[in-house]
Amino acid sequence: MRKVVCPYCGFGCNILIDPTTLKVKPYRGEPNRGKLCPKGLHATEIVKSRERLKRPLKRVGSSMVPISWGVAIDEIAKKLLEIRELYGPNAVAFLASSKVSNEENYLIQKIARLFGTNNIDNCARLCHEASVHALKLSLGTGAQTNPYEDITKFKSVLIWGYNPAETHPVVMDYILRTKRNGAKIIAVDVRETRSMAFADYKLVIRPGTDIVLANALAHVIIEEELYNEEFIRSRTTGFSEIRMAVKKYTPKYAEIVTGVPAETIEEVAREFALAGSGAVMWGMGITQHVSGVENALALINLALLLGYIGERGGLYPMRGQNNVQGAAYMGALSEFLPGYVPLTDEKFRKRVARLWGVDDLPTERGLYLTELWDAVEKGDVKALYIVGENPAVSEADFTRVRRALRKLDLLVAQDIFPTRTARYAHYLLPASAFCEKAGSYMNSERRIQWSEKACEPAYDSKPDWEILTMLGRVLGLPGFNYTSVEEITAEYFRLFPELEEKSVEELKKSEGIFLPKKRLHTWEFATPDGKARFMAVERIAPWESPDEDYPFVLTTVRLIGHYNTGEMTLRSPSLVKLMGEPRALISREDAERLGIKSGDLVEIETRRGKIRMRAEVENVPRGLVVVPFHFKVNRLTSPALNKAGTPELKFAAARIRKV
Repeated sequence: MRKVVCPYCGFGCNILIDPTTLKVKPYRGEPNRGKLCPKGLHATEIVKSRERLKRPLKRVGSSMVPISWGVAIDEIAKKLLEIRELYGPNAVAFLASSKVSNEENYLIQKIARLFGTNNIDNCARLCHEASVHALKLSLGTGAQTNPYEDITKFKSVLIWGYNPAETHPVVMDYILRTKRNGAKIIAVDVRETRSMAFADYKLVIRPGTDIVLANALAHVIIEEELYNEEFIRSRTTGFSEIRMAVKKYTPKYAEIVTGVPAETIEEVAREFALAGSGAVMWGMGITQHVSGVENALALINLALLLGYIGERGGLYPMRGQNNVQGAAYMGALSEFLPGYVPLTDEKFRKRVARLWGVDDLPTERGLYLTELWDAVEKGDVKALYIVGENPAVSEADFTRVRRALRKLDLLVAQDIFPTRTARYAHYLLPASAFCEKAGSYMNSERRIQWSEKACEPAYDSKPDWEILTMLGRVLGLPGFNYTSVEEITAEYFRLFPELEEKSVEELKKSEGIFLPKKRLHTWEFATPDGKARFMAVERIAPWESPDEDYPFVLTTVRLIGHYNTGEMTLRSPSLVKLMGEPRALISREDAERLGIKSGDLVEIETRRGKIRMRAEVENVPRGLVVVPFHFKVNRLTSPALNKAGTPELKFAAARIRKV
């Protein structure tokens, strides 16, 4: 059996794969401890899919014709160099992937920067980049603070805008173990989720009112002097500002805005504060708003008020993809070098440049993924090289993205399947699947794990690191003479002081290495003065509001059996059978008023477009339409961005009618 990192969520389960039959068993060690969700259990079905990209393809007229690897890489490199010559390096952009290994993300950002541009980003921009910004502002480090194992030690767990029972089922096992130990579970969401069935307190709020509720909880904690005075005095700054800012957010005011009864707010604040320790866990229900950064800051403030940091608590922004944490840590973000180090940090930048054999690297921030499409429309970006991403489905208001993709002089899609994005490509490069290659991945808790190769690459596919090595070499970039993936691992180890003394063999034999360490901020914060900063935030309204024409609020959610844009899970027969047809959830009152029954075909429309799907009458609040995001809903979602560049995928004014 080969130990392989599951290709799905950011929890980072290990699975054991039989190289002969490709049958899957759960790994009994860390972090999943013998547990798996349906996606992990059926992970290898995609490897055997007949729809795999089989050989390199080139667009000739309206057809895609097979070409050899050598010709494909030569032609792509030639076109990239021509565009750089004519328009400069910033006319080219690269998209990394949260689904490929650390080594592969490291290589694509290395290619971008040696090519002369910081136009390198990944889909972390769509999910937790708001959390990264908030955590860096407040604590100095933009990552989850504690390992999963700590959850079971805490006396309370606050779950906000996050549904672990569907999105991270193995995390739910940790939470249930905590509950059995006597901890109180508090869940906050815009509808009653599957996770809420296990909660002691279920707070269903009106969409877009998270800051009001968080500030009201802070108000109670401060007014009733339930805060940790010693922690605040010795380890934080800005308490007086937060005390003044939340004074007006009384439970009575919060009840009017959020719909949560004032007495419930008071009870939850006391319960959470008096528990003595606690985890704060959140998902994209917090980050995918125009107030995403401020939403996250409001939750961080609660943890700081109570000293729920280090041994007594932790902040858990739950990542959605198996290597979204690794992609960000490896530098596949337009404003950061590896390790979330800003481009402006001259000392570290020169260190990276020396390692790569050049004098310096570009310092101007590149385009965010969500800024890219306007730049293509304007003609500023002429070429786009995409590794394992599908923006034609995943981006908000994807109609404009598809329009932009058509305008490119060069679009290269490197993937395992002919995705919706691949339809616009000039070149398609077949990549190997997750178990057909070796490499390292970093899960949400910052645990780097080695993933073994379980079988040979199918057809004429190649591991992404091999393709990128070929490209770097033909582009004439220094330092692309890799002959094994381990050489790349050893190179990125040299960038981080915590890994300098470690070897790849150590990683292979271990149950993972935490970067920078298992538990952050136990003694001091990664800020200039070593103290965390309270950041007072005010209520920020969603970008658009329901009105007479669009009286509903549309929000998007994950399903347990599907993943991102569905390109993998919709090709897994077992998962398709398990999940059935996607449905839009509406309330009983709205269904009755509109004459809609479960199973009826409905049309959902926003200011950006319309889609049709079947309705399901469920226990959701009146005025809310809940749609899974794995399919076509991003035709409708709002492209309004927060300051971290994340779109407001969780709130759009909509209307619905029976077809």
